[in-house]
Amino acid sequence: MFSLRGRKALITGASGLLGAHFARLLHSAGAEVVLAARRVEACAQLAAELGKEAQAIRLDVQDEASIAAAFEAAPDCDILVNNAGIAATRPFLDHTAAEFDQVLSINLRGAFLVGQAAARCMVARKSGGSIINIASVLGSRIIPGVAGYTAAKAGLLQLTRQMAVELARHDIRVNAIAPGYIASDINAAFFASEGGQAMIKRIPQRRLGTPEDLDGPLLLLASRAGAHMTGSVITVDGGHSINAL
Repeated sequence: MFSLRGRKALITGASGLLGAHFARLLHSAGAEVVLAARRVEACAQLAAELGKEAQAIRLDVQDEASIAAAFEAAPDCDILVNNAGIAATRPFLDHTAAEFDQVLSINLRGAFLVGQAAARCMVARKSGGSIINIASVLGSRIIPGVAGYTAAKAGLLQLTRQMAVELARHDIRVNAIAPGYIASDINAAFFASEGGQAMIKRIPQRRLGTPEDLDGPLLLLASRAGAHMTGSVITVDGGHSINAL
């Protein structure tokens, strides 16, 4: 049920840690993968590693022309992983309008534009498909200093539900994964600090997540194993978002 043989997946933000991991996972499950990002060189390296069932394309989720070109190059995708995202960390009173706009442009508007382009291709082919939005527990919880990011991820959760309702009649399922804190080279120094260690202690499982912790949810939503799931949000955070106050 979890096999993706004969399927084709496009992953945005594929030059980053999670995007590259998602591409490897879907490829290992049998899917042909399209690695899409602004940093196309990094995608090309990964595509070469994966072999003939992988291709790299340049995609800027803020640029409608870039999105159109990407789907002209890969119009037959029936899985989309909307993974591209950024964050700007600054206290609310110092957060600039430009920073706020850019975070929403990539994390929310970009997911809307790419999701719409993918869905139009799926509808035209009458193929159905699966769209998976990579959200965050910060779509429903708050930490200081990331006003734009929390607003964008909250919007993405509601956009997921809206898309799910409108696209269900076309056999297109739209779901979201909401990760908690995932260990990476970028946040390693913080989580080694006293403040970072204190944050880990507030996670009921007492550990950070890993990219591999997202494998099961992603395969469930991408494959026919999740055929009756749409509009769902799968939270993967070690219990962090439900911890007692």
